[in-house]
Amino acid sequence: MSETMRDLVANLPAYLGGHMLLSVAALAAALAVSLPLGVAASRRPRLAEVSLAVAGVIQTVPGLALLALLMLLLNERTGFLPAFLALALYGVLPILANTVVGIRGVDPALTEAARGLGMSGRQTLWRVELPLAAPVLIGGVRTATVLVVGTATLATPVGGQSLGNYIFAGIATLNHASTAFGCVAAALLAVGLDQLVRLLEVAARRRSRRLACAAAAGLLLVVAGGLYEPVSRWLGGGNRAVVACASFTEQYTLSHALARRLEAAGFHTERREGMGYGMLHVALRRGDVDCMVAYTGDVWTMLMKRQDFSERESMRAEVVRFLEEEYGVVCVGRLGYENAYALAITRRRAEEWKVDSIADLARRGQPLRIAGDIGVFHRPEWQRLRERYPLGNAEPVTMDQSLTYGALAAGEVDAVLAYSSDGRIKLFGLQLLADPAEVFPPYDALLLVSRAAAARPGFVDAVRPLVGAIDPDTIQEANGRVDVGQQPPRRVAEWLLDKIESGTRR
Repeated sequence: MSETMRDLVANLPAYLGGHMLLSVAALAAALAVSLPLGVAASRRPRLAEVSLAVAGVIQTVPGLALLALLMLLLNERTGFLPAFLALALYGVLPILANTVVGIRGVDPALTEAARGLGMSGRQTLWRVELPLAAPVLIGGVRTATVLVVGTATLATPVGGQSLGNYIFAGIATLNHASTAFGCVAAALLAVGLDQLVRLLEVAARRRSRRLACAAAAGLLLVVAGGLYEPVSRWLGGGNRAVVACASFTEQYTLSHALARRLEAAGFHTERREGMGYGMLHVALRRGDVDCMVAYTGDVWTMLMKRQDFSERESMRAEVVRFLEEEYGVVCVGRLGYENAYALAITRRRAEEWKVDSIADLARRGQPLRIAGDIGVFHRPEWQRLRERYPLGNAEPVTMDQSLTYGALAAGEVDAVLAYSSDGRIKLFGLQLLADPAEVFPPYDALLLVSRAAAARPGFVDAVRPLVGAIDPDTIQEANGRVDVGQQPPRRVAEWLLDKIESGTRR
């Protein structure tokens, strides 16, 4: 088995456990809401019309949009809760609709006969209507199961742990094995649970208690196996530390490095990988995560809403003061490098067009297709770029950052807004253009710790050795080992820590 596959399998208990916990909890909540509501709606046409319409509207909201909306409604909560509520809402419609259809489909003669035998309304419901409607109702549960298990992969950006962690990490690091592994694992889980629920449906149609017991036992075994890791982690309790990272290469590597340092100091670590970058800061402020790596330019523009850029040292001092006073976050220090935005073109184009700076590129006066990540074209830097240089006719092309370099090399775009520390810059033979108008602010990497974590004995001391220990060449080599060499971020983190420790000894 390759090292990459060993890493994927090693993460399976945690990711599968998080996915199972989210899915089972959401399905249980959806069933608890939909079943009584469906019974009531089957007797009241107006209630059925309204409840099905509301559930249908919720179903049309895209998964990530619903997660983001719930996070805001929950006072910027991240992690399990917004993901659980979103999945529960998605599970309501199929169960509700099938409950209404199933009960309404019971032959009225049978309910009349039940009343003629002296049964109360409740007895008629439990002894006649629900047993006869059970196959249709369980069919709704089947649909909800597949829907919820599939959608749970989207919980990663808001800090929910799931099999989606494989997918988001694979996309960010161009690790196709990780992406495929996550997709296959989620599909197998959905199909497996669907088939077990189908056995319950068949048992209900055949009135077979033995088949129902076998299906229930299978479900219990699969769910218990999946939940073993999160339950054992919860029971273990102890000195827990949560390390979070955004969905790009160096963040994955640094999260592993921080986790290794904390584990060596006796902490039990949990990594929240692939979170949305803005959500990382929210989670850190709330204490949902304990530490992360951030960048001064992001804090300056995203959190402080500043568009005036100052000298590097004074800007960093203002950022640190803002984080500590407004966000209650402790800045342990600067890691030693920056990961700034930079406009890049291929070296072949640079020589052909005779350009060394963004100003040279703008003077050509030709329309440009510029690729960038999902958020960059909504940032002040993009507006400043178009204002300071005559690039008003530039066409922004939005795609995942990991795909922009390949698009540039293939000639699909003319330039990319690159990350200056990216290891793929050398691989694709790119040239970073000078920025004489200083459109892009400094993006020094900062190690941030929540106030609660900073107060815990040994926490800051465990992560402090990374401060000032990572230079630009080192982080670019580390990123290249992942993106170009296809080494797992865990292994590259070990290499990085070894290099830091050897440099400290010297």
